[in-house]
Amino acid sequence: MRKRWSVGMACGLLGLLGALLTGCQSPPGTGGTDARPAGRATAAAAPPPARTAGHGAVFLAVGECSSFGRTSFTEVSCDGERAAARVAARHDGTVDDGPRCPATTDFVLHIGEQRPASGEDGGGRVPRGYACMRNLQPPHPGDPGGGGGPRTIVGDCVHRVGDGRVRETACDGTGERKPEYRVTEAVTARSRCPAATALYVRLGGGTPVGCARPV
Repeated sequence: MRKRWSVGMACGLLGLLGALLTGCQSPPGTGGTDARPAGRATAAAAPPPARTAGHGAVFLAVGECSSFGRTSFTEVSCDGERAAARVAARHDGTVDDGPRCPATTDFVLHIGEQRPASGEDGGGRVPRGYACMRNLQPPHPGDPGGGGGPRTIVGDCVHRVGDGRVRETACDGTGERKPEYRVTEAVTARSRCPAATALYVRLGGGTPVGCARPV
């Protein structure tokens, strides 16, 4: 049974569509990343909450697939021609408060809460949540060096955007901006980075410091 939900045009989604458009948190082909010599990195920004309608309690469950659309997504069979991305992880709540998406997630879908119509039972309720998506076919901006995705990981490249911040860009130079630094290691503290480290990027998780070197 096909299920449809609306989503506002947004950075992460657009980033995916263009090179994924403005990057789940940045421009086409780039993932949003903040950093400084004491850097702070944020992953690509995802689209605003989507509004669902008429779905069961498990909309876009792990392993299910979606089609692509400019303003809406449809849950479709993974074997069908319209299938474009698969759910790698699915969580209730918001990205800020919930578990992190897998490292190589290409983009994040934000799912708005949907309640059943008046007089219906609660079986059709879809809680607010988010789905971590992986494209079925390349490109994969969430891969190391891919220039996008909701997380900055080892192997990703960044360029300076001013004010002590950096943004992710493709390591192969195909992005709008050429790469200036590559994250070579993820460690628990800056003191554990190699001596050749030129930039510290905040990655989050158990090893929150990214050690970056010039490229």
